[in-house]
Amino acid sequence: MRFSFELAESNENDSRRSLTPKEEVQWVPLQNHPVFTSAVGSGAAATASASARAVKNLLAWDGASRLYCWDSNKQCLHRISIRLGEPEPTSVVAASPSKVLRADVELNFVVNKISINRNGSALLLAGSDDLCVMYLYGRTSSKDNSIICRTVSIGSQIYSNESSAIRILQVSWHPYSDTHVGILSSDSVFRLFDLSSGVMQPEQEYYLQPVEPGRSRNAASICPVDFSFGGDHLWDRFSVFVLFSDGSVFILCPVVPFGSVYKWESILEMYSDAHTFGLKSANSAAVNNSNLAISWLEATFPELAQQATDGENPSTIKARSHALFDVSLALQGPLHKVCRDGEDEALAVRGAECEGRAVSFLYNLVSKDSILVTAWSGGQLQIDALADEIQPVWITGSAPRLRVDSHDHVLGIAMICEPNPAELSIVKLDQPLDNSVWLGHPPPLLRLAIVDLALPRKIESSYLITMYVDPLMPERIYSLHEGGVDSIVLHFLPFTSQINGKDESIRTPSVHPVLSTCQGETSSPSPLYGFVSLSDSFGYSWVVVVTSTQECVVLEMKTWNLLLPIQVDKEKPISLEEQKEKDTPNIISKELLGGPKSVLAPQASPNLRSVSADSIEGRSALHQYFKLFHENYVEYAHKVYFELKHHGPQLKRIIDDQHARLNEAQQKILNVETKQSMLEERIDRAVRLHNSLEQRLQHLRSLPGAHKKPLSRAEREFKSELDQFTGVELDALQASINTLRGRLRRYTQSSKDNLANQQRKMPGRNHMQDAQISQLKSSLAKLSLVNSESSKKVKLVESALKSKESSVNKTISS
Repeated sequence: MRFSFELAESNENDSRRSLTPKEEVQWVPLQNHPVFTSAVGSGAAATASASARAVKNLLAWDGASRLYCWDSNKQCLHRISIRLGEPEPTSVVAASPSKVLRADVELNFVVNKISINRNGSALLLAGSDDLCVMYLYGRTSSKDNSIICRTVSIGSQIYSNESSAIRILQVSWHPYSDTHVGILSSDSVFRLFDLSSGVMQPEQEYYLQPVEPGRSRNAASICPVDFSFGGDHLWDRFSVFVLFSDGSVFILCPVVPFGSVYKWESILEMYSDAHTFGLKSANSAAVNNSNLAISWLEATFPELAQQATDGENPSTIKARSHALFDVSLALQGPLHKVCRDGEDEALAVRGAECEGRAVSFLYNLVSKDSILVTAWSGGQLQIDALADEIQPVWITGSAPRLRVDSHDHVLGIAMICEPNPAELSIVKLDQPLDNSVWLGHPPPLLRLAIVDLALPRKIESSYLITMYVDPLMPERIYSLHEGGVDSIVLHFLPFTSQINGKDESIRTPSVHPVLSTCQGETSSPSPLYGFVSLSDSFGYSWVVVVTSTQECVVLEMKTWNLLLPIQVDKEKPISLEEQKEKDTPNIISKELLGGPKSVLAPQASPNLRSVSADSIEGRSALHQYFKLFHENYVEYAHKVYFELKHHGPQLKRIIDDQHARLNEAQQKILNVETKQSMLEERIDRAVRLHNSLEQRLQHLRSLPGAHKKPLSRAEREFKSELDQFTGVELDALQASINTLRGRLRRYTQSSKDNLANQQRKMPGRNHMQDAQISQLKSSLAKLSLVNSESSKKVKLVESALKSKESSVNKTISS
């Protein structure tokens, strides 16, 4: 039995307290939530037909208890509180009504994708030509039962400029930072923005040049399509994978956001790996590359150099802003697959069965295996695995552009990334991979499978496919297309055996349709405008899909025993009789279970009926039949009698064991039945206690002093200090004013007596005395003004302290 408690909005903090009127919350199934049911049949279909070719995902999940849905018609964001596994373990319920969040600025673009960061504080609203970030808890006010959230445009001078034709191809949060966003645009530039420092200017810029100038093979080789950040494995966590429309994949490594946090053990593992395999190599290129990596690690993470002196290892370390001054990152690639003997090297990058162009890319980490999945417009998925580890590669002689502050701290980086001319082009299967460690070669790919989604062939256009990883089971990948949703489960074999050629057979991935949006064979499919995969800590997984007509579909996904292989011999299939024999216990021999042997009639003359029984021929035939009957039936009967007599005690033991197990099972059932009433009573008591606690909590919230906290120790000390200084400043100011008045009075009296003499002797002195007198008067006026303002402030402080003391006393007494 699982209980979930919904935390109130007012208990999070004062800034997160809801500004909407309090309404009674009802828990309904997610697919029946009013956000989705009320929009069916409205103008959503017109909006869907207008932008049917756009890839959209207007759903986001914070990984805990909140689901976000963007309404394109109303230009608002719905925040829905959900509960997983209630009331049934396989159900999903949502709170109604939902919270409505709106941007404080007008959005002049169509939102195609929303994405939330790790801590759930900010959400991206991405379109094809503009990008905004909405701070979910940085709201400014409320209006019309809606929460107005602060919304800021990212890189408006680059993307949303009217004179610019740059399109946003892909945008994603960095997995190791809550404030860094990576953007790939149509100008072949990958930019990394830090939202905490500035949203107008990127922190890092990488200009991608996959081919050398003047040597371009085709236009598709220089057009980027998609990118993905690496996972938590060695240098993969510092890598960015970029896909181009011809199917080639390139790697940028290392790319680290300034201020991102990493595990100490992970960084130390890479640091020791560079010392062990790089510095000790006999190749000068490997030593040079490892030296660059070590210097970069020590400058980016200074704790590595201080490890020997301090002796204390932190759990996490933060990346410093650093860049090498005389080298730029190399664009590693294109990644080629491991070729076997006799295989065409022209197909080393692109799959032989893939059609069209590459449309999307996905990086997936399963255990220690880095999986790369490329989706093609023809409806195929190309699944590859990295056959070797990624190492950072720099190109010397190409200095980056740095932006620094007054203290020489790096604020921004911009560099041109080109392929390394010394990279290895094709890797043969018989070539050892250990010889290419730290030499600057890109890791080769091991082709696992090419999955055909069996989509209908389209002549006028191609398919747009997007992919997502199941958060509970990384071996499963969801592919979204115009026909619906498919589930692809990867079944792995050891990659080392594939590389060495010991095992030529690899189990193909299993493809299962999850949802189909086609109403019929002749009707066109309905596009999907939202997809998210949910999972809880008990091992249950769900898929939530929103169609173009705002219909919500919730499907439970099977996760148990999906990866267990079924041992089936393809060359010799098992028949039904063999399966029965396999399941039959080996108590009686197979010869007896097969029955007596068939009686073979003796060879006799065709006129056997004419032979009399008293003749020699008749007696001979009768003797042969009697002998056959005795060998086949009488001896079989003796064997059966002996087997039954011999196996009788064994059968009795088996039957007694079965009876004992049956009695034990019945006893357990009786115990469960006796405890059922007690369990129901305990559950009822827990529910009643939970309801009473909720009622008490509501009563406490309704008290007048519920939101007024008593003074803390620091506040009490500050109050005592204020009490000590009460009137001190006023007395000092009053004494100063009296002193100045006395001095002014004495000065004026002395000036009147000597005024005539001073005018005769020093005629220019009159103006000086008048200036001094006016200055003293202005000073006196300023002191009077300061005195009055100070007295007002003291009165305000005293009144605030008295009101706080009275509220605290009321709270304590209540």
